[in-house]
Amino acid sequence: MNRSGLLCLVACWLVSAAACAAGTLAQFRTVFGDIEVELYDRDKPVTVQNFIRYVESGAYQNEFAHRLVPGFVIQGGGFTITNRGTTNAQIVAVPTFPAITNEFGVGRRFSNVFGTIAMAKLGGNTNSATSQWFFNLADNTFLDANDTNNLFVVFGRVVRGTNVLNSFNQFQYWDGTQTKNLVYNWGSPFDNLPLLHPSITDSNFVFLDITLLQLTARLLPGGGRLLSWNSPTGLTNIVEFTTSLPPVWQTLVQTNGTGSQLSIIDSTAVDKTKMYRIRVPY
Repeated sequence: MNRSGLLCLVACWLVSAAACAAGTLAQFRTVFGDIEVELYDRDKPVTVQNFIRYVESGAYQNEFAHRLVPGFVIQGGGFTITNRGTTNAQIVAVPTFPAITNEFGVGRRFSNVFGTIAMAKLGGNTNSATSQWFFNLADNTFLDANDTNNLFVVFGRVVRGTNVLNSFNQFQYWDGTQTKNLVYNWGSPFDNLPLLHPSITDSNFVFLDITLLQLTARLLPGGGRLLSWNSPTGLTNIVEFTTSLPPVWQTLVQTNGTGSQLSIIDSTAVDKTKMYRIRVPY
């Protein structure tokens, strides 16, 4: 999917030494490639902040996709592996925070179409979403239906990596012959468990490691601002600033993303009020 000038919006006026942060881009790393997701911070604030809370708390560390229905959804956020890669590896449930309010009707209305990410919840309970989420692998607009079994809240969309989603649509249900990329019935809640090869070991699970692109700006002693963010791998990261509204954006620095945290110092920010943002062209 091509989309020019995706913005990870960072819109906070720096008038004190307090750090500030704003809009979010999430990166899901898989063995099939990375999935870049724009989160709808402004339209679904409770849902997005709930997701970010799980990521930042470490609850999703070593998580894997526990449900795959090709042509429908791939779901994660429910289970992780402890002691990954060892003989003592174990599956544990993600500890959950309190359920959140359903934001389907809050802000702009987003449908459950291919390439969107939404919160999973309990049937018959609209306000029951906690840690589990899913990617729509097809246009599942019936999940928008106005009843307690549906109203699944879309809180972001894939802006890069739809080819990875399509790779999950190529998985086949295990019939005893597949040698790779299969869906295996291991009993509830793993009755649609995606595996890379037909063996129940953690090395064959489909892991979904998540990082967040969030820009923070901190006033330094003596002046200047320290800007830090988690950079998407292999993409151009353009840090821009403006000193006016309406904004007139100017480039501060342009660099290639490494997948790790990057930092720069804006030494020209002394005694100036500035607004910053990161732009990641797709």
